[in-house]
Amino acid sequence: MRLKTRHRAVIACACAGVLFTGFSARLVYLQVGKHEEFTAAAAQKHSMKETIVARRGLITDRGGEVLAANVPVRKVILDSTHVAKPGELARLAAPYLDIDEATLEKEMRSGTRYRVLSRTLAEEKAAELRRKMSDASLRGLYFREETTRSYPNRTMLSHVLGFLGRKDLNAESTIGIEGIERSMEHELCGQDGFRHIERDRTGLEIVVYRGAEQAPRNGNTVELTIDMGLQAILEAELDTAFSELKPTTATAVIADPHTGEILAMASRPTFDPEFLGESKDEEKKNRAIMDVLEPGSTFKIVVASAALNERVVNDKTKIFCENGSFFYGGRILKDVHGYGQMGVFDILVKSSNIGSAKMALMLGEDKYYEYVRGFGFGEKTGVNLPGEVAGILQPPQRWDKLTITRMPMGHAIAVTPLQLTMAMSVIANGGKLMRPQIVRAVRDPSGDIIHSVKPEVVREVIPQETARFVSSALAAVTRQGGTARLADVPGFSVAGKTGTAQKVDPKGGYAPGEYVVSFIGYLPAEDPAFVCLVLIDDAKVTGGLNYGGVLAAPVFARIAEKSARYMNLVPTMKAEAVLPVAFNQNGTQAAGTER
Repeated sequence: MRLKTRHRAVIACACAGVLFTGFSARLVYLQVGKHEEFTAAAAQKHSMKETIVARRGLITDRGGEVLAANVPVRKVILDSTHVAKPGELARLAAPYLDIDEATLEKEMRSGTRYRVLSRTLAEEKAAELRRKMSDASLRGLYFREETTRSYPNRTMLSHVLGFLGRKDLNAESTIGIEGIERSMEHELCGQDGFRHIERDRTGLEIVVYRGAEQAPRNGNTVELTIDMGLQAILEAELDTAFSELKPTTATAVIADPHTGEILAMASRPTFDPEFLGESKDEEKKNRAIMDVLEPGSTFKIVVASAALNERVVNDKTKIFCENGSFFYGGRILKDVHGYGQMGVFDILVKSSNIGSAKMALMLGEDKYYEYVRGFGFGEKTGVNLPGEVAGILQPPQRWDKLTITRMPMGHAIAVTPLQLTMAMSVIANGGKLMRPQIVRAVRDPSGDIIHSVKPEVVREVIPQETARFVSSALAAVTRQGGTARLADVPGFSVAGKTGTAQKVDPKGGYAPGEYVVSFIGYLPAEDPAFVCLVLIDDAKVTGGLNYGGVLAAPVFARIAEKSARYMNLVPTMKAEAVLPVAFNQNGTQAAGTER
């Protein structure tokens, strides 16, 4: 009996030993063999890699005024595994997050560990929501420091600055979509950092377990060539013209002809980059570099410069202007007024289509085309803005018989407003085509210059003496007997050229009664401080008033006068009285003006 009892005890001890050995082996297996697997699983549940978004660089004007800034906000992230009371939390948070309560509660029951509910919750609202959650002992929403892009001047300069967007809905950071925000993305964006964090079962970070961390590299500051004082003048006058004349579009540019720096640029209609959803695509278009149009008589500076430089004419040459009617290539080319013999100077001042056409015929197609390209037409200017187009310029082999006589007056070619501005700068600066600059410098976050942009001469188009002669004729355009008397600025000599071109009909030919009118000029004529273009597309006016000298020239004069005062330019001549424009009884403009 005693033997049986001992035998059973041995068996029981053996079984217990085997059992405990199995448990021990299992424990060793779990602790050692499965250590990495369970560690990873625990890390996945309680830790995460958090992106530290780099702060986007600022955009400023040439004087340091901030044009695109960063406003502190909070990104709201949901970890539904930490939500104990989804209905109560959804009811509390829905008004702050602008999300339907039922939809929010469904998200909170989804089991998702990382869902961005808002990217731009204002700091004060985030603080208030966090306090109410704490008072109600609710958890599951986390608030990360973020910034959102702000444009303090709203619509002003919006076409140049552009705006931001996301590559996709789940993207952590924004990228530039248009304007400087896009073209200078590589400088503005910086580089995101990261940190590995671990949370306890309540969702709070365990700081002592914080893992590897890499700080973000914030973006650089981009300093533009824009002068916001001039920009304000330009936009105010453009707004007035847009309101009074009710055109389809309007565009204006101010540039330094010596450096190519763009000092101001604007288009109408415009948009507010902080309310993109309310803007139409057409309102976001930077028309100074994206619109193409027939330039009209402003283009006559090219043929005059070419003819003088190639010595097919000189300052004493007389050209018979056919008394206003010239038959060539099976069609009649007309001037607004009939002229007989005229020199190059008067052809520019009176804006004779026939005189300009005859100079082109003297040059020949190939040589004339060479100068058109030399002035920068038919190719992009290279300005640091996205979306620029090259315009439309066909090579001579595609011209018909009429092209050689129509292109000198600004037809049979399509150009951008910026191309026209840089072409006039050739005359203003003494013969050099400059690369237009919109970026002046790039600075690091502390403000030190990383690199600055230097003026760039694309090529010398004409010698200084040719440019001087053409400039003297353009100065006469704004004086008594010229086509742009209304462009005069008291105390300054103004040089410039009017342009009036009938709009091309998309169905073919020209649209009756619709015109693109312009004036481009500079002052002081003898030493220009700036070039300014004003272009108005299809103004709603009556009585035959749709002329560049009547509509665009006065807008130029107001911009130029205020700009000269802003720039503290010293008057160069005694002010002359500007005479009112006279009109014939049939409503057409009297002599001294042009269409």
